[in-house]
Formats: sequence, C-alpha cells, structure tokens
Amino acid sequence: QAVKLADARYTVDDVVFMRDMIHHHDQAVQMAELVKDRTNLPELVAVAGRINASQADEIAFMQTWLRERGEAVPDASAHRGMDMKGTMAGMASPADMARLATLKGTDFDRLFLTLMIAHHDGALKMVDALVKKEGSAYDPLLFQFTSDVKTEQKAEIDRMTDPDTRVARNLA
Repeated sequence: QAVKLADARYTVDDVVFMRDMIHHHDQAVQMAELVKDRTNLPELVAVAGRINASQADEIAFMQTWLRERGEAVPDASAHRGMDMKGTMAGMASPADMARLATLKGTDFDRLFLTLMIAHHDGALKMVDALVKKEGSAYDPLLFQFTSDVKTEQKAEIDRMTDPDTRVARNLA
C-alpha cells in the first residue's frame, strides 16, 4: 500500500518536466539522426547510436508515465521548427538545426558536438531545477528517471569532451 501511495504522488512541476523533457529528448534524437550521413568518425556514429537508443527509450517511458497518471501526452516531435531555445535549457534554435543539417565532415562534427554538449548540459539543468522544487520528483519512478538522466547525460558529455578521443579533438 505504501508503494501505491508513493506512485500516486506527483506534482504539476513533475508533469511539466516530463512533457518538456519529451521535446528535449526528441531534439537530441533529431540531431543524432543526422550523424551517419555527415561524419567520417565511427566514434561519433557510436555516440549518436547511444543517443538514439537511450533517448527514444526514455521518450517512451515519459509518455507511459504521463499516460498512466491520466495526464496529456505530447507528440514528441510537436516542437520541431519552434524556437524553444529561450524557454528550455540546452535547446538548439531552428537556425542551429537548419545549419547542422547542411554541414558535413569536420564542420558538422564540431557543430554537432557543440550543440549536443549544450543540449545534454541543458537536460542536467532541467533535472536540477526540478529536484529543487518542493515536493517534486518524489514519485519513485520519476526520481529514478531523473537520477538516470543525470548519470547518462554526464557520461555522454564526458565521452564527447574526453581529450583522448578523436571526437573531442574535433571540438578544438
């Protein structure tokens, strides 16, 4: 019974976070989908593959979490073409996304890494902002999710900025 009560406890801030994070993750998937036709770095293709897999799974989790609580579930791609850069941490602008889609080789790699690192850092800021709000992230599933997001996003940033990799050398 205690688990049932804990599962039922969530806030409006939790719902807003989940809805926003669905759009946030979708943009990461959108960026990662551009990689294979625009880079020569197998390491960057591997980064994009991890992003596609993890973010798509997490989008499905967030949609299910909302649905199970009777909350409206946004279409993950509804944000595309909208400028959410000023309203959601780490979001690339439509101009940034359009420019990324025109580049190849090192120019693509550099902009992709710059945007994705900022994007992942934005997700960390979104999680930190949520957990600072009174009563938020108490739902055990949401708490575990926010912990996983922090761990995964930090690890991905570390992989993209590791000076011992060819990926990070393209940032220079």
